[in-house]
Amino acid sequence: MADLPRRDVVQLLAAAPLAAAFDWTPVDAARAREAAGAAREAVARKGSQFEPEFFTPHEYRTVRLLVDLVLPADERSGSATEAGVPEFMDFIVADQSGRQTAMRGGLAWLDVQCLRRHGTTFFDSSDEERYALLDEIAWPERARPEMSHGVAFFNSFRDLTASGFFSSRTGVEDLRYQGNTFVADWNGCPPEALDKFGVSYDDP
Repeated sequence: MADLPRRDVVQLLAAAPLAAAFDWTPVDAARAREAAGAAREAVARKGSQFEPEFFTPHEYRTVRLLVDLVLPADERSGSATEAGVPEFMDFIVADQSGRQTAMRGGLAWLDVQCLRRHGTTFFDSSDEERYALLDEIAWPERARPEMSHGVAFFNSFRDLTASGFFSSRTGVEDLRYQGNTFVADWNGCPPEALDKFGVSYDDP
């Protein structure tokens, strides 16, 4: 998990089973993105800290830590927290009560596992201890049966993290998305692209 590149997260999501409690739609994502952006702007104007509506202070610290373990900053763009993913998550979960038990229970599951192993919460554990636990639940096909609750939570959490990140301005820039751009003159497909597929405009 510690060595998983950002771009590989998206590919991994396609194969990961997601908990039904975290099912959501692009409309949810758009509303959450707008709400998170408005919240960050209001906080910036006041010079204060964001106050989550759903998460407790301890849960929110854990969420901020965990989203950056999923999508840390790299040479291409900022981290999940820099993209506003924790605010995005808080809006999604606060807005839809059916997801709250799964989220709160999953965060508590991480703490219980760490308390049993090390006597500390997930947030207060060392990086090595956190990564060891995440490695046990990040790969569903390799996870032990008794870790099934953690697997379901983490894959859903990872999905929501990626969704929040890649629907943000930071995430769109990270993807190098080139759409929604006015093109004054269309000269056709670039020659190198045509060559790659072995086709040309002269083909019948």
